Amino acid sequence: MIDLRRLHVLRAVAHYGTVTAAANALHFTPSAASQQIRQLARELGVDLLEPQGRGVRLTAAAESLLAHADAIAARWEEAELDLRAEHSAPTGQLRVCGFPMAVSVLLAPMAVRLRERHPRLTVRIQETGVPASFDLLFEGQVDLAVVEVTPHNPPLSDARFDQQPLLDDPYDLVVPEDHPLARRNRVDLAEAAHEDWIAPVPDSPCRPHVMSACGAAGFTPNVMHHAMDWNVTAHLVAHRLGVALIPRLAQLTPHLSIRRVRCSGEPHRKLLTCTRRGCRERPAVAAALGELRELAPTAVA
Repeated sequence: MIDLRRLHVLRAVAHYGTVTAAANALHFTPSAASQQIRQLARELGVDLLEPQGRGVRLTAAAESLLAHADAIAARWEEAELDLRAEHSAPTGQLRVCGFPMAVSVLLAPMAVRLRERHPRLTVRIQETGVPASFDLLFEGQVDLAVVEVTPHNPPLSDARFDQQPLLDDPYDLVVPEDHPLARRNRVDLAEAAHEDWIAPVPDSPCRPHVMSACGAAGFTPNVMHHAMDWNVTAHLVAHRLGVALIPRLAQLTPHLSIRRVRCSGEPHRKLLTCTRRGCRERPAVAAALGELRELAPTAVA
């Protein structure tokens, strides 16, 4: 009989990439985590880890075992749902997380609606970055996350997570209010090819979207300034230090001397809802997803 606790340690190693990182997440010492995996390997009669440089990697047997482990985790979520089927009203605690803009524009109003419609349900919100959202889901610390698509996300085929489209968030060209393009209803992004630009910092998940949109329009932007926050970006634009692409979901400081102009082709980023596999039909999660689907179209109108 496989010890499911030891199997969870192996899943953590696969998720976090190293035994040390997995041990930290599980509040083990690295030696204790390694011991759990060694014991699991002895129980099964196969090698699960093999040396790779100064670290280790999963063996083919471990990868095969993980496919079954992910399926077991999903079935356990479904089993809990079946056991609680008679209690179909959303009750208890729902834990959700998302990146800052998702919290402000989507998760906060979602929580208000759920509080009004389901008074026996308590919603707890946590602001996180996109990678941390997947970690919290994997660890069982949250039930639902709103994430943006980045090149570093788990693939949609990842058996641990159920990722579904929520909305496309278009980028608008933001220019000073006296800029020649400010009078336009819509612009071709190539018309801003010779402008100075303000772009997200290099490690921002939004930077690839901005650079790709400019690349698709046929130019590499002359980035003069970098910012982490969209309101900082908007203030730099208001001071005529450059132009920028800013998501329509971003709620900018009112009364700035800027104009948002829609772009031909609607460059955009994609937002997803994400749960653990098998968790999406839980009453509280299903209610939250329903509210998010209602909020999404108006958020980017």
